[in-house]
Amino acid sequence: MAKTKGEFIATSKPSKMAKKPAVKETTENKAEKETKDPKKKAVIVKEEQPAEKVQPKAKAESTDDKIEVSIEKKLIAMYSLQQLDSQVDKIRIIRGELPLEVQDLEDEIVGLETRVDNYLQETIAVEKSISEKKTFIKDCFALIKKYEDQQMNVRNNREYDSLTKEIEFQNLEIQLAEKRIKEFQASLEIKKEEIDRYQKLFADRKSDLEIKKNELDDIIAETEKEEQDLITNSEKNRKYIEERLLTAYTRIRKNARNGLAVVQIERDACGGCFNKIPPQHQLDIRMHKKIIVCEYCGRILVDDEIVKSVH
Repeated sequence: MAKTKGEFIATSKPSKMAKKPAVKETTENKAEKETKDPKKKAVIVKEEQPAEKVQPKAKAESTDDKIEVSIEKKLIAMYSLQQLDSQVDKIRIIRGELPLEVQDLEDEIVGLETRVDNYLQETIAVEKSISEKKTFIKDCFALIKKYEDQQMNVRNNREYDSLTKEIEFQNLEIQLAEKRIKEFQASLEIKKEEIDRYQKLFADRKSDLEIKKNELDDIIAETEKEEQDLITNSEKNRKYIEERLLTAYTRIRKNARNGLAVVQIERDACGGCFNKIPPQHQLDIRMHKKIIVCEYCGRILVDDEIVKSVH
């Protein structure tokens, strides 16, 4: 059967309309295939990578902030530690020289005891020597009497002269022994006087020691609790400071006359040695990004902001 032109057109139009949904399906299927394909996912991830690269910068900024805060906290902790240690120093200054005076008195009393003991030992030795000389004199008198008795029974002049010389010798020995006894007695009197003097001095020093000890005990009783609290707080602050800084802090405090290792800037100068600080260093100190020390005395410098945060 032959078809007319109108019929051909009518039949061809529905075929085109039917083909259009098929085209839609093919594009949607392609999109689904592209998303399901792992290679395409990798491409998508690669395209999103530049957005992720920005994140490390934010992390770096946050770490910088932490470093600044930690250094600032270290400065605050060190200045607080300095203030606590200075208060402990003031309490110990209030005690003054009492601990040293007590120690000196104790040492002096020990020395006096030793000196008195030595004099007593020397006195015993001198008295023993005196008794020995007296015994020796008695022996000499006994020999003289013996020799005199022998003279009564001599046979010749020679024996008589020999006995006479022996008697004279014994008399000289007696005189020498008596002289030594006098010297020993004089020395003994001097030693006894020294013993009496040192015993009086010992009693005086002992009474002074008791007075000084009582004064020291009273001051310690008044300030002991406050000192212990300050020392406890000082130990707490030390935990926030690294060992290297603590070593430097302790070394500076020992070398400094006033015990100051962390000082405030006052009138553009170091609060320890009073030397001028350059403006650039002052700016660095105010930034709190690093710990800065004085070029002249080596003390750690802080600004008014750190001081206000502590007080």
